[in-house]
This record gives sequence, C-alpha cells and structure tokens, in this order.
Amino acid sequence: MNLLVIDDEKAQRESLTGFLEHIGHNVISAETGQKGMEILEKSSVHVIISDFRMPGLDGLRIVEKVKKMDPAILVILITAYGDVELAVNVMKAGAYDFLTKPIDLDELEVILSRAEEQFYMVEENKMFREILNENATFNDIVSVSSQMENVLNLCARVASGISSVLIMGETGVGKELIARAVHFASPRKDKPFIALNCSALNEHLLESELFGHEKGAFTGAVNTHAGRFEIAHGGTLFFDEIGDMPLNVQVKLLRALQERVIERVGSTQLIKVDVRVITATHRNLEELIEENRFRRDLFYRLNVVPIHIPPLRERREDIVVLAQAFLAKYSKENHREVKGFNPEAIELLTRYNYPGNVRELENTVERAVLLTRSEYIEPKDLPDTIQKTISNNFLGDTITLALNGKMPETVERLEQQMLHSALKKCNGNQTRAANELGISEKSVRDRMKKWNIPTSRGK
Repeated sequence: MNLLVIDDEKAQRESLTGFLEHIGHNVISAETGQKGMEILEKSSVHVIISDFRMPGLDGLRIVEKVKKMDPAILVILITAYGDVELAVNVMKAGAYDFLTKPIDLDELEVILSRAEEQFYMVEENKMFREILNENATFNDIVSVSSQMENVLNLCARVASGISSVLIMGETGVGKELIARAVHFASPRKDKPFIALNCSALNEHLLESELFGHEKGAFTGAVNTHAGRFEIAHGGTLFFDEIGDMPLNVQVKLLRALQERVIERVGSTQLIKVDVRVITATHRNLEELIEENRFRRDLFYRLNVVPIHIPPLRERREDIVVLAQAFLAKYSKENHREVKGFNPEAIELLTRYNYPGNVRELENTVERAVLLTRSEYIEPKDLPDTIQKTISNNFLGDTITLALNGKMPETVERLEQQMLHSALKKCNGNQTRAANELGISEKSVRDRMKKWNIPTSRGK
C-alpha cells in the first residue's frame, strides 16, 4: 500500500518509515501536518500514520481534513499514554485506529494488514459502482434464459427495500454476484457492501469478525477491532454459506437482526447498526432445521424474500453467451487473439452438465484460451471431463437436436454465423472452410443444405 507518515520527530519518522518499507509498503514522510496535506493533494495515499500531538495541524484536524478530501483514506494515530481517551474520541470522528508510544511494531503490522483488507474491499466496491450503475445493474449479468430473466426481475423488485433476502443455489451459480447486484441497485449503493463467508472461519473467529472485539478480549486481541456489522453500517452485509454458521453465532446474529444492536466480544456496550442482510446457501436450510443444525426463528428472519438461482444445466441457453463473455475477458487479459469456439467445442460446452456451474465454465474457458494454438477453441483445448461425456458423432447429434427443436437458438445462430464467416474467408471453398472450422467437409455441406446457404465457387 501507499503510506504517508506524519511526525515532527525526525528519529521516529525515519525509524517508522524504514520499518514500513522493510515490510513491503511504499512510504512518503512529512514533518508537519500541513506538509502532509500538501503531499496528499499530489499523491495517491491509502493509509496515513500520524503523530497525535504536533504543532499546527494535530491528529484531530488531520482526520477532519482527510475525511473531507477522501473518506476512503484510513488514518492511524500515534498517541502518548495519557492521550488514549482523547484518541478514542478522535476515532469516533473518523480515525481508523491508534497506537500508543512506544510503538509495538508487531501490533502496527497487524493493524496495517487489516487496513489493507478494508482498502481492497473499498476498491472492489468502487469498481462495482463503476460497472453497475442504477440503470444497468442487472443488465450487466450475462444471461439470455427465461429462468434467469425471472430471477433478475425479482431482484430488481426487491432491491429498493430493506427486507432480508435469502439466495439459494448450487455452488458456483453466482449467488454473490446476484447479492452485489441487489445492493448496487438499492438506495444503499453508495454505502459498503461487505461479504463474509461463514464456512471459512471457526466459531471463535467468525464471532470476532462479525461483531468485532475489544483489546485484550482474548489471546491475540492486540487491539480493538470493528466487526463486519460496524463496517457495513448503512450498507449491505452479505453472508455466504449461512448454513455453515455455528448455532452459538446464529443466536447472536438473530439478536442483531431483531434489535439492530451488537456487542463486541469482550464488551457489554451496545452499538447500533443499520445494515441490510443478504444471505446465501447451497444447503437445504429446512433440512438443517430438522437436524437441529439451524435455528427455525433465524430461518424465518432471513427467508423474507427467497431467490433460487437455477443450475447452469437447467438453463443451457446461457452457456454460449457466458462462454463468449469469458472468452473476450481472458483473451484480453492474456493478450491472446482467440476469436471464438469451433462448432464441436460449442457442442461439447452446451451438452456438459457443469457440476461446478458458472464458475466451472469460466475456469474451462480461461484454460482453453491459454492452451489453444488456433484462432478458434477446439475440443482438444477442453478438459478431458468434458470431452469424455459427449459422443464423437457431433454432426448427427447436432442436426438431430436442431431438427427436434432442442438445440438452443443461440448455439445454432452462432454456428450459422461461423459457417458464413468461414465460407466468405475461403471464397466459398468448402474444403478450406471445413479446415478453418476444424470439422469435416461433409459437416459443412450438410449444414449449408440445412440452413439454405447457397453454394458459390470453389468446392
């Protein structure tokens, strides 16, 4: 991260700068608050570490000025022992954290690690706000299927409210993407969207991460830590895999939702919070209730608006448009000139069942973009699991599907476009067009006949 150190004591300023550079940060220093503000106007800074008592601009005024200039910049204050109570008040004014002298460098590194995590959360939110404006939030989700159209219509209707939303679906279907879309289409779009994966942390860490903790609340709690509820204040808190949340934490979550207050671990002080809660799970929560692994009262509190995202195998029309979107993305990122998929590759992609859903499709396309040596992705560029599930008789299967009306229109339309393009490039020569597409000449002739494509010169 880019750090700005402000301290009027040269020895401490240089010592702190050296340590921060040693642990991998880019550091600029200033001997006064005023010079620090001048640097801030000209440079990109993520975190400011400033002495609390200095001539001219002191810590409080630095916090006030920084919050007006760019609220995303975090300010950490360094205080003398007797300034702690005052520093706490300054934190309420917007400071991120504080350290007492002499500085515990290990504690500082922990605080910076947490600050870096928050910084990337804020940057991610900025990115999504740029991509998803109010009129294009749900349009940015790639889909042509009627099933997903119904999902997005429901999301658009509930976005303006504050009711809890429960998103259900298999792993990899895009539950967090839907949650983000709901948030960024809501009146809370300018406030934080904070995500927490309930399966990634044990009970103790999950409680601390969710509600925060006081300094000394447990071994390793070297400083007061604001939890996700506080960070998400005014915005949306997204719980992924809510079905994995331990029962003890479920009790505290239920209270937070009912009373809109929380207590940090190690504290009895009530903190008011205003968050909209969106949850997601791949589990059947009602079965977990019967197994006494999920609270029924919490389920009713969360399941105000249930949204089910169908697996990719139930909306095969989306496979091609998603694959094209991923191909464009990874071709650009990897500086590869991959134009598309040949017909056999499309057939393989559209008929595979994707147990990993959209995430598996994305990984498949990314891998193919890196492996292919031609302009069009071929079956050999796809994983063996996909190749082995499909019959080699591509032509017969494809035409049968199309004639029976079972082949997605998007796939058929794309194949026609590719065949037209190949014939045009090869001046109507069917043999060369077949080689270009990586299919047999008979496949070309049969498709031309089926789609009434006129024969031109060259065979």
